[in-house]
Amino acid sequence: MTAFESLLTAWDGEQVAVRYEADLHTWMFIGVHSTRRGPAGGGTRMRSYASPEDALADVLELSGAMTRKFAVCDVPRGGGKAVLAVPELPTGDARVELLHRYGAFITSLGGLYSCAPDMNTSERDMDIIAETCPYVFCKSVERGGSGSTAPATAKGVFHGIEASVQHALDSDLRGVRVLIQGMGSVGALLASHLDEAGADVYVSDVDETRLAVGTPIAPDEVPSFECDVLAPCATGGVVNAVSIDQLRCRVVAGAANNQLAVPSLADRLHERGILYAPDYVINAGGVLHGAGLESLGWTEQQVDERLRGIGTLLLELYADGDGSPVHAADRLVERRLRA
Repeated sequence: MTAFESLLTAWDGEQVAVRYEADLHTWMFIGVHSTRRGPAGGGTRMRSYASPEDALADVLELSGAMTRKFAVCDVPRGGGKAVLAVPELPTGDARVELLHRYGAFITSLGGLYSCAPDMNTSERDMDIIAETCPYVFCKSVERGGSGSTAPATAKGVFHGIEASVQHALDSDLRGVRVLIQGMGSVGALLASHLDEAGADVYVSDVDETRLAVGTPIAPDEVPSFECDVLAPCATGGVVNAVSIDQLRCRVVAGAANNQLAVPSLADRLHERGILYAPDYVINAGGVLHGAGLESLGWTEQQVDERLRGIGTLLLELYADGDGSPVHAADRLVERRLRA
């Protein structure tokens, strides 16, 4: 059995569409995990991978997280995700050509999947995709979209950290030590929100030019750095078999998708007395922003209310008391998918 076959036969989703653009040396994967609550939607991740199999594994896992994210937020859409596995991040005309072909690929699915920004893609990229595809969320405001999801994602994570600190430390954010790992568009905004709330902010990124707010911490020091909150805001798998025993924090709560290398690590965190905010709950601000404004007719005020509701929802999950909060979140998802 090939690696592709092994990944697909172990997956619980509905459909994967694959295209290889030979002249661009790029694999395109679109994973449709579920359409039980509506057409699938999810971000477009562009990055280099060691192998096509790694890119496929990413899209399968991320699309499942989108199903859970829409369901836990009670947004009537299904979960999907796309990965553009490129040899290096393209620029200029090469990027435009790639995004046009990707838009045509989405269009060929007839509305089964709609795209939005994710890692290394932006609202400007959505504008370009929309030139060959009608199934696009979060285009720039000038092109009739709702714009970047980063501010909403960061605000939702902020409210989630606030609630997590309240539950785990019985405290507000003043003087709480928060380490943000990954200072991209979401991490940088989150750092500003936390700084304004009086938290002691520490920041880490492989690109030192991004460390504008907070006290810098070397990337290799992140797992063992003593803090109250570790906020992973870069790639997934930050909590893995090695790092979990190094953690010296009370809370793990951040914007990254798939923060746990394997799901069973949620129970290990719980055993260690570390509160884990389920990633697909705390980082749901982006889907509330895009789907709320463009599909459900919400006002900006309603979006803000739903972003604050992320903190409220986490407190409800924490109060469940039956093991890791991940299990409470998963039970809520299953009830909504059955309904």
